[in-house]
Amino acid sequence: MKKITFTSPHRKKHFDFFNGMSHPHFQLTANVDVTYFLSIIKANKLPLNQSIVYLLSHTANTLPEFRWRIRDNKIVEHPTVQPSYTIPVANEDVFSFCTVPYHPDYTTFLKRAEEVQQQMIANPSFEDEVGRDDYLFMSAIPWISFTSMQHAMNYHPHDSVPRISWGKIFEQNDKMLMPLSVQAHHALVDGSHMGKFFTMFDEFLNNFNITSNF
Repeated sequence: MKKITFTSPHRKKHFDFFNGMSHPHFQLTANVDVTYFLSIIKANKLPLNQSIVYLLSHTANTLPEFRWRIRDNKIVEHPTVQPSYTIPVANEDVFSFCTVPYHPDYTTFLKRAEEVQQQMIANPSFEDEVGRDDYLFMSAIPWISFTSMQHAMNYHPHDSVPRISWGKIFEQNDKMLMPLSVQAHHALVDGSHMGKFFTMFDEFLNNFNITSNF
């Protein structure tokens, strides 16, 4: 990790302003075009959910602001952040967290994800490792094409881990669309950074190739 220090007085004021709020997170939801991405997934019989987790993780790891975390009112930057996403568990109607070490290579990531998922299905976990904040909290809501999302979280003290969710894919005007919700701490992530996230994720979806690394 490295420490981030703002040299611009205005950027420092921006951080202090939002960091002092009791509810500093903000969230945006938009439909993303997954038409091409789905065609590659189906043609190659690839796991949809893990592939979405990979592309979202890659997007977040590409943008420094999504790797920043607040500790004692100071900012640290993780070299990588790891997806911690929800999966169903055996004989229960609730979920387990599944934390997979991020890897930029798609095939390597899928292998890791499959190994960890099998462990979590048999031995579910609901706890984060104490002291860690290098997560991306993720969840699929495949039953609903939602238009907004509200996440459960502690506000006192609040954390700075982004929350990312995606919903039921639907067809509209000959395109396959997927609702995507991204929530982040406003002292770290501004609207322009959120815009970069959606734009970059869209580029990755439309250039998805199982034999290449982005």
